[in-house]
Amino acid sequence: MAKSGPLTDLDRALAGAEAVIAGIVPGQWTAPTPCTELDVRAIVNHLVSGNRAFTAYVTGAKPPARGTDVLGDDPLAAYREAGAGLRAAFGSADALDEVYKAPFGTAPGAVLVQVRVLEQLAHGWDIARATGQAPDFPDDVAERALAVARQTLASRPTGPGAPFGPEVPAPDGAPVLDRLAAFLGRPV
Repeated sequence: MAKSGPLTDLDRALAGAEAVIAGIVPGQWTAPTPCTELDVRAIVNHLVSGNRAFTAYVTGAKPPARGTDVLGDDPLAAYREAGAGLRAAFGSADALDEVYKAPFGTAPGAVLVQVRVLEQLAHGWDIARATGQAPDFPDDVAERALAVARQTLASRPTGPGAPFGPEVPAPDGAPVLDRLAAFLGRPV
């Protein structure tokens, strides 16, 4: 069994999302996704931009401007580079314990890592659904992300502009990644 911990979960979530992004074929970049306001390319852009922004929160650099296309001509390379930067930032001494300012408030680095893990899993699932892939995220990482989401998003806002929809039912016996997606408002 793989070791667990915030950085190990981050590594495994980044690897799972990278595999899904690597599986996107040219005609799928504009496909609609379960994250209804974003197509496949926009979700990958959102992940890359988010990874760069969280790196900036830790390093003190300026985050990318919201809505900017940060993918260039090679979205997979942009994802890999942003993931490596994120991992390096959180891997520095005391980064998990240090408190950082993010748009949603201040939080220790370990909490910011949990946010990024959740994003990779949820949006990796969105991309996989939109492109007909079977996402390969570790169940234990998804279980921990679901537990964190249930704890931190129990009273989340819903409606227009909310980052997640209200929880929808998941089929009995659904895989944990599907249960996570359903908790975040995705139809499973």
